[in-house]
Amino acid sequence: MFPFRGPLRALYAITICISSAHAADPIRNVIDAEVTTALKREKVTPTAPATDAEFLRRVSLDLIGVIPAIDETITFIDSKEPAKRDQLVTKLLADPRYTRHQADVWDMVLFGRHPPGSETQKREGFQTWLRTQFEKNTPYDQLARDVLKADGTSTDSTAIYFAQYRNAPEDAIEAITQTFLGVQLQCARCHDHPYEAWKQLDFYGMAAFLARLEVVTVAQKGNQPIFAIGEKNSGDVRFTGPAKDAKPGDKGQPVKPKFLLGSELTEPPVPKDYKEVKFAEKQVPPKPKFSRKDALADWVTKPENPFFARAIVNRIWAQYMGRGLVHPIDNMSESNKPSHPALLDALAKELIAHKFDLKWLTREIVSSQIYQLSSHGGSGEAKPQWFQHARSRPLSAEEIVESWQVATGFLANESLGSKKPDNDRFRPIGTGYFLQFFGSPNNGTGDFQGGIREHLYLNNGPLGNMIGAKGSLAEIVGNSKTPVGDRIDRLFLAVLSRKPSKEETKKFTDYLSSGGSSVEAVWVLMTCSEFRFNH
Repeated sequence: MFPFRGPLRALYAITICISSAHAADPIRNVIDAEVTTALKREKVTPTAPATDAEFLRRVSLDLIGVIPAIDETITFIDSKEPAKRDQLVTKLLADPRYTRHQADVWDMVLFGRHPPGSETQKREGFQTWLRTQFEKNTPYDQLARDVLKADGTSTDSTAIYFAQYRNAPEDAIEAITQTFLGVQLQCARCHDHPYEAWKQLDFYGMAAFLARLEVVTVAQKGNQPIFAIGEKNSGDVRFTGPAKDAKPGDKGQPVKPKFLLGSELTEPPVPKDYKEVKFAEKQVPPKPKFSRKDALADWVTKPENPFFARAIVNRIWAQYMGRGLVHPIDNMSESNKPSHPALLDALAKELIAHKFDLKWLTREIVSSQIYQLSSHGGSGEAKPQWFQHARSRPLSAEEIVESWQVATGFLANESLGSKKPDNDRFRPIGTGYFLQFFGSPNNGTGDFQGGIREHLYLNNGPLGNMIGAKGSLAEIVGNSKTPVGDRIDRLFLAVLSRKPSKEETKKFTDYLSSGGSSVEAVWVLMTCSEFRFNH
């Protein structure tokens, strides 16, 4: 018997036994059918399909984190190949920049931009480990299990940084359940949840899986300590009841590990006369006789777990569609129903059937007609509730920097010298002004928070040096020997991945023909709202 009770047992049965008229279809067709059905039911009109230029820019930023180069844009727009969109998706998923961009995304999922603690700021090894996982297309259940088990040291298994960062069991279990199960347990930390099925003892029963962990410094490499996660053979979290009833000096009662809304963990008892040995510094701690941590990792990532597969398909859906089928994505519960329940069930079922292959899931989502709707002419919502048009999102700091370089031809510019610039020199971006101004474009709930700091940086920062470099786009746009219309076309194709409208062509023609600066012309497009967002 799988350890779930009540509504979760029923939910599991539905997920495994779901019967759909679309069962033999590719999941992209199921996506289109289910969303279209909901649009009709809600009497919401979808927008027209995205143009080739819209789709090219959107999917390039979503999959590889950078706008397409001008030659790629011209080739794609001019192509008459009927299957060119599918071919583009295949090409982008095979691009090395896909692995790098997904590592960026998941670094933010697991740590955020500014995690506390000096050591978490030095996590290049973890970011490299993430890239390796996406390069190998490691199944998501295996990736999550490696992060949760946190075996080895911070040099040979850098996945342990997630556990090292949150080494208090109560803090760690909050992060684990939100990230990997899509469940918010924090309310049950102080009292029984007033609206959900989990109680305070459920929270501490989950935290008990991590009560025996300890971060151990096993070596020093230069100025960087090397860590390992040790696990003792004894120790429990203690429960003192609701926070409002807490009494000074009350140590509480020990709580045994218990799966969320399920049964207690069965584990061998610790001998009564057992004395815990203190972990020695500069030594890798020995394995425990029984690992609660590993039992939790195995339970979380089981295909039968009704939270796990649903949480990751909901997260990946939100990554590309703007909002989850359950929104917010880390609040999947009985009181927060999905907008498209049958679609969520089908996606979870198929991801399990495809061995948790996130690249497969990504391909299906971005190949759907729903993903490929235009963002123009819709409701204006940045995150449309019924997915009737494409979402809009601000570019990340990494996406902005690299897209600026592509647009201006900065990296390809031969005048930079014989040594080709390092494509990774902004990874991770340091702690300078750019990161301060562009590193956190959202307010924590996904709403864009631009402001005067961005404006000042764009006006007074070093962007002009990139735009005005010898041999750059600005020099080409300013070359009066080339017809002005051709130069304006090139400007728009390079920066915005589309051709200009007649009105835009006239404005830029008048400006350049009257002696206007080509550097200013490039700067205007590179700092406009259209460039700042993926849409």
